[in-house]
Order: sequence, then structure tokens, then C-alpha cells
Amino acid sequence: MRDNDTVSEINLGMPEVAASPFPRKQTRRIMVGDVPVGGGARVSVQSMTTTKTHDIGATLQQIAELTAAGCDIVRVACPTDKDAEALPIIAKQSRIPVIADIHFNPKYVFAAIEAGCGAVRVNPGNIRKFDDQVADICKAASDAGVSLRIGVNAGSLDKRLLKKYGKATPEALVESATWEAGLFEENDFHDFKISVKHHDVVTMVQAYRLLSEAGQWPLHLGVTEAGPAFQGTIKSCAAFGTLLAEGIGDTIRVSLSAPPVEEVKVGTKLLEFMGLRERQLEIVSCPSCGRAQVDVWTLAEEVEAGLKNITAPLRVAVMGCVVNGPGEAREADLGCASGNGKGQIFVRGQVVETVPEDQVVETLLKHAEAMAAEMAEELGEEALAGTSPMVSAAG
Repeated sequence: MRDNDTVSEINLGMPEVAASPFPRKQTRRIMVGDVPVGGGARVSVQSMTTTKTHDIGATLQQIAELTAAGCDIVRVACPTDKDAEALPIIAKQSRIPVIADIHFNPKYVFAAIEAGCGAVRVNPGNIRKFDDQVADICKAASDAGVSLRIGVNAGSLDKRLLKKYGKATPEALVESATWEAGLFEENDFHDFKISVKHHDVVTMVQAYRLLSEAGQWPLHLGVTEAGPAFQGTIKSCAAFGTLLAEGIGDTIRVSLSAPPVEEVKVGTKLLEFMGLRERQLEIVSCPSCGRAQVDVWTLAEEVEAGLKNITAPLRVAVMGCVVNGPGEAREADLGCASGNGKGQIFVRGQVVETVPEDQVVETLLKHAEAMAAEMAEELGEEALAGTSPMVSAAG
């Protein structure tokens, strides 16, 4: 960064990730492929493919889409021999670590380890004869340098625990998880993380709090079967936001009845807005009200569409009246405040141009492209890669 004595009037800079605003609870660090999880590593975002894993082409295509969206780790289902046979190719060709998701048959755990997967997720509640194979699984995983996830779900909780507690309570979920963790630790295997997922936000939050107090295992956060995109996003953000603010959680997966890329978008933006990820391109737009003198909804949509290829971490304000508009625009890197048939363009708090209303979007995009180009020249294209626009409401 240039010294203030020589900097131009408009000082552009790459926002840095400050120390986490929420003290992280200390957990053991493990590796999922080349991605660190726990032990102070940044919170990673996971998703899961919806393809048949044995359809190698379709699965790799979806993994590529998830990778482009910012996914750090991807999970694939492995319910059949055909899926297990596809794992070596998928694990080798994926650019991000692949986790094999295993249910019902422990032989697929060994197949996934041998295939070179970054990790294997096991569900003790529905893998037949799992406990008596833990020693062999630990040896195979240790020899291969593969980590595991103990994935306890409300819907597949051990029948003995359901009988004991009556339903999938937080205590039941944690007892299942800690029991299985103990089996691994008895075999001197510690490279695993744990999840205790439930579809109810309150139960899920309570379970993770109990689990966090019980040990230093890295924790994978998830609200299982969260629902369609709207409901699932709200449930996941409520649960994850609560836990992350308490320092709990090392990796997350937003579960939505929606394309998996949407899960990644929600997860990465959640972390960004909580100060746990680098700031990316953000569009701050007012929700509109009776004071609005311009169609803010359409204006924001047009700006978002125009900025879709901008990778610089700009904050762009799109405001519809004189009440909050100038103030919000001044706080942004770039903004516009419209009304009375014209619009003012702000750059770092300075009014740089006043144009007719029908030229606001065009003019704003022109300035955004210029600022992005200056950032790219100053910081390098690599520093700006992987960002995408995001609209939020202000007002």
C-alpha cells in the first residue's frame, strides 16, 4: 500500500481479515486432504453432490461447479459397489478434497480409504457391525493418512439411545458421538471430527454446546434436513451464527433442498458477514419505502447483474432517497443516491458525478470497473479471484 503522502485522492485497498471477532474454542487440528480443520484454521465450507457417484462425469462436473462457487470440501454418497469403484477417479481428479459418505456397510469405509479420499464420514447409528471393526478402520485410516468424521444424525440415532432418552435429545446425540469417539481414541486414533445434526435449531445448538464442552474434537456444524432454500437458509444461519459467535464450529455444511451451489453461497456469505472470511463484493441496497423516489428493487437487480463479473471486494451502495442514501453511499467504496430524476455517484464518500436517473446504472458500473481494474493492477488478479456479488438490504 502506498504511503498517505503519495496516495491518490481515492485510496483503494484490499480489505484484510482481522482476528476473529469471536474467540474460537481450541480444538484439535486434523487434515481433510490438504484442507486443515480445527486448531485455529479458518472455518471451511462443505457441500455434497446430488449426482449418482458412479456417474463419474456428472459428479466431477458438479464438483467443479462447487469448487468455482468457493466450496472447500465436497462429500459424495457411496451406497453401492459401483459408487465405491468410482471413488479413485473422483478423488484424483477433484481439485478439492473428497469425503466419502458411508452408511450401512463398513466395507465401503475401507474402499474409500484405499481410493485416496480426503476423509470418510461414518454414521455409527446405521452401519451394521461398526463398533467391532473400529480397530481395523483406525489402522487403515492411519496408514493412509485419511481423517474421519463421526456423523451422528437425529434420524439414525442408535435404537438403544432412543429407548433411553425417548427421542433424539441433545444429550442422546452427544452420548452417541462421545461413545464412538472413545472407541477411536482407545485405538490411539485422533484424526476425526464430529457432527451431531438435528433438524431443530434449538436441539442442534444445545447438542453442539454440550459436545464442545465434552472435548477438543473439531466440530462439523450442520442442521440436517433444514428444508427448502428459504427456510433452510434461515435455520442454518440462526444455528451457525449462534454457535460461531460462541467460538464453536470448525467446518460447516448448509443443507438445503436446492442446488448444492446455493449451499456454498449461503455458507461463504454467512462466514463473510460474521467476519470469519475475507470481504468480497457486496451491494448494499435499501429495501425501499414510501420515501423512495426511484425503483430501488430494479436498480439493485440491474447493478447486481452488471457487477456479476467483478471480482474486486468493493462495497457498492444503491440507495433510493435522500434520508439514508447519501450516508450509506459515503460509507461504501462506491454508491449512488437517486431522487428527483437524477442520481449522485459517490466514490469513497466524494460526489464525483451527477447524472440523469436513466444513466445511474451505466455510470455506476463504469466507476466500478475502473476501481476493480485499479485494484487488480495494484494487488494482482490472483488476490481478487473467487469473489461474487452479494446484495444486502439497508434502510
